Amino acid sequence: MSHISETEFEAFIIGGTLVGMKIGIVGAGQFSQCFVQLFQAHPYVDEVVLAELHEDRREKFAKAFSLKQTYASLEELLSSDVDAVAIFTQRHLHGPQTIQALQAGKHVYCAVPMAQSLEEISAIIQEVQRSGLIYMTGETSYYYPSTVYCRDQFKAGHFGNFVYGEAQYLHDMTHGFYDAFKYSGGKDWKQVAGIPPMYYPTHSVSMVLSVTGAKATKVSCLGYVDQHEDRIFREGANLWDNTFSNQSALVRTSDGGMMRLNEFRRVGWGGNNSVYMSMFGTNGSYEEHAGGSAWTSLKWGAVENLTPQLACKDRYVHVSDANMNQTLQNDFHASLAKVHHSFRLPHTFEGLPNGHFGSHQFLVDDYLKAIYTKKLPPNNAWRAADYLAPGLVAHESSKREGEMLDVPDFGSPPSEWQLLDPDSFVAYRD
Repeated sequence: MSHISETEFEAFIIGGTLVGMKIGIVGAGQFSQCFVQLFQAHPYVDEVVLAELHEDRREKFAKAFSLKQTYASLEELLSSDVDAVAIFTQRHLHGPQTIQALQAGKHVYCAVPMAQSLEEISAIIQEVQRSGLIYMTGETSYYYPSTVYCRDQFKAGHFGNFVYGEAQYLHDMTHGFYDAFKYSGGKDWKQVAGIPPMYYPTHSVSMVLSVTGAKATKVSCLGYVDQHEDRIFREGANLWDNTFSNQSALVRTSDGGMMRLNEFRRVGWGGNNSVYMSMFGTNGSYEEHAGGSAWTSLKWGAVENLTPQLACKDRYVHVSDANMNQTLQNDFHASLAKVHHSFRLPHTFEGLPNGHFGSHQFLVDDYLKAIYTKKLPPNNAWRAADYLAPGLVAHESSKREGEMLDVPDFGSPPSEWQLLDPDSFVAYRD
């Protein structure tokens, strides 16, 4: 089914064949393994290649996914004829590597977070504006069933005016983070494992702001000084001299509302999901926690149980992931929920891996649609800044024992840049 004009669709066809892209995966890790098959299966892609520093990982990854071409560094990859890259490297490398790729003329998909400083955010936006290339942040929470449901409800006016939202990323270090940081950080893994929780806030922030379209304007944050014996969160033990393993922030939003964010890395929490959100409006409200969710309104006693509608069923674990922590199994492998707009995904994705509560397939599809239509994806550079900046400023506030600080506004895309509506562009050539 096509929701675009015949002329618009034919613009993507040359000689009766869909023009395909060459995509470069950067980093052979557990997370990138979740995406490579989706890039390979997408109708807009002809070939997927890999850049990985470690030869053994590079060869193993290439063999597992039948990749014909690999590169020993990002620099080699960027010197090749790839059209676009998908970055799945260590968090503190995302900003510099994104800038490097944009300057090399490549479209960029980058796993969150976008960067590690306000200066890096500004530099990325400047490069996107200069180059006209597509940048997309790989924020999974944007496509979570709860976020999709609330976005649909908000768009329909059922919330009324936004009053308050709360979101939390509750992920204890023992739930897979130790192994992940050791894999990516090597012998110095503790230096990167001690990243301030609020430097990785986008799973929480995006759940609220992507529903309302607002921005954070002010933030006050408190931190929990870590006491664990592994001494990861200590001065001198990590790249940030960070002592906080848990941080809680209160945020003012540009629409006059309020938002609370919790980023916890030491927490006795074993729910099916590590990311939760609730939203309250003047006409209706959504609440979610511990695997249950509900919608209610001004009508007293009218509480609708949404749990079956928002559930991602048919979870599965690959044999090679048998030793993966249960939390990461749930994150990396899941199916779709009833509320997902699955009608607009390519049929070639059917039966392929998905993850983070149905988000992976939508992430890949939005990125490739944005490149082909030359329109900005929903999670473009400006929205990526909106999701990250509140956390960076919140960490500074926590070092000042909760001082209220202004969150910088990185603006909006230039008016001449059109925003992609992924639901209205669903045409693919078999």
